[in-house]
Amino acid sequence: MTDTPKASPDASAPAAPRTKVTVQGLSAWFGDKQVLHDVSLGIEEHRVTAVIGPSGCGKSTFIRTLNRMHELVPIARLQGSVELEGHDIYGADVDPVLLRRRVGMVFQKPNPFPTMSIRDNVLAGLKLTGTFESGRANEVVERALRQAALWEEVKDRLGDSGGSLSGGQQQRLCIARSLAVDPEILLMDEPCSALDPIATARIEELIHQLRDDYTIVIVTHNMQQATRVSDTTGFFLHGELIEYTATDKLFTSPQDSRTEDYITGKFG
Repeated sequence: MTDTPKASPDASAPAAPRTKVTVQGLSAWFGDKQVLHDVSLGIEEHRVTAVIGPSGCGKSTFIRTLNRMHELVPIARLQGSVELEGHDIYGADVDPVLLRRRVGMVFQKPNPFPTMSIRDNVLAGLKLTGTFESGRANEVVERALRQAALWEEVKDRLGDSGGSLSGGQQQRLCIARSLAVDPEILLMDEPCSALDPIATARIEELIHQLRDDYTIVIVTHNMQQATRVSDTTGFFLHGELIEYTATDKLFTSPQDSRTEDYITGKFG
């Protein structure tokens, strides 16, 4: 009798995604008001993570802790840990400015610098972090604008003001500005809330294109958007992370009744 050979691992099977950011026991305050309560989760590399929940539930505060923007508010404080590839981003040896180069951010309202040209808007982050190389400026501008799906629309008007663009173009310019510094993570705080449906569709398409090269975390009040763009979704309520799982699972078979109540429209 011979032993049955063991099945060898399938070499063609995709590797399990790597955890890029690990959050443990994170709580945050503004003065005496606690806005996050003991949040723990892992954000996977080269995936899109959506953060949903009603207004005031701590969504924006949460993603601002991921690149230390929370601490820019004088009365803000936090406890717990946020690790980027195993390194505490709140450690004494971490320069917040350089951290924000690794962890870029796009805000709810497009905020290009209106007195700067389109070209200078793209380069602004590099100049701020002291990593600007004038000899590579044209290359960086074209690469970032192409990544933001804006190059063909603005390549002949790079000297025009960033404020001369449409709302959707301005938001893509802000994305290009973030991409120009070659971040590893892109945080997006309701990036489509001020845009029309056509511009929103362009941003969502762009998110799909960027996911192969970047780890993306998007706050959205639009649950349909979360289902369209994300791999994983976290539902926040009153500053607590109620449920965090694969997006399709969260929306089709939520494990917590509060999640189900929210996604079915019973509150929020």
